[in-house]
Amino acid sequence: MLLPITGEDGFILDLRYATPDNLTGSPIYTRPVALLLPAARERLLHARDLAARLGFRLKVFDAFRPVEAQWALWNAVEDKRFVADPRAGGVHPRGAAVDLTLCDAATGAELPMGTGFDATVPESAHGHAGVPAEDQRNRALLLGLMTAAGWDHYKLEWWHYQLPQARGFPALTAAAVPGGPM
Repeated sequence: MLLPITGEDGFILDLRYATPDNLTGSPIYTRPVALLLPAARERLLHARDLAARLGFRLKVFDAFRPVEAQWALWNAVEDKRFVADPRAGGVHPRGAAVDLTLCDAATGAELPMGTGFDATVPESAHGHAGVPAEDQRNRALLLGLMTAAGWDHYKLEWWHYQLPQARGFPALTAAAVPGGPM
């Protein structure tokens, strides 16, 4: 069962795949909804609380991604290291991954991270030498908060986190979405 994460939970939502502001240039979700497995939602709530104690909020770009949406991204991205092969399922279609960033709690402004969300460039990797020191610190802060809350990261994307056991859950289609397909 997938559960929603919302602004009422204290998150800032910027669900890019429900807008044309994404890698494909077109919306791939028909409605903006962020969903996670219960275990992933619990860990994200924990990360939210850790961030809040330090004066930050989490901005969520994506969470559960139906297999159909995974295909849209797979077909749009040239460098396949940045999108999991839909035939293998990936971790977003399992409801066990989230894409996010840190924001200042007072202003809502995103902390600089050296690249934008979904930038399919080498500089998006954790620890990339071409990223300014301040942006590296911000990435390290996000990594520390998410790791402390029980998440694992993908080394090529500073914004991507997943449950350590993510591949143990089944990949789901849009039909699994509460309230109808996304």
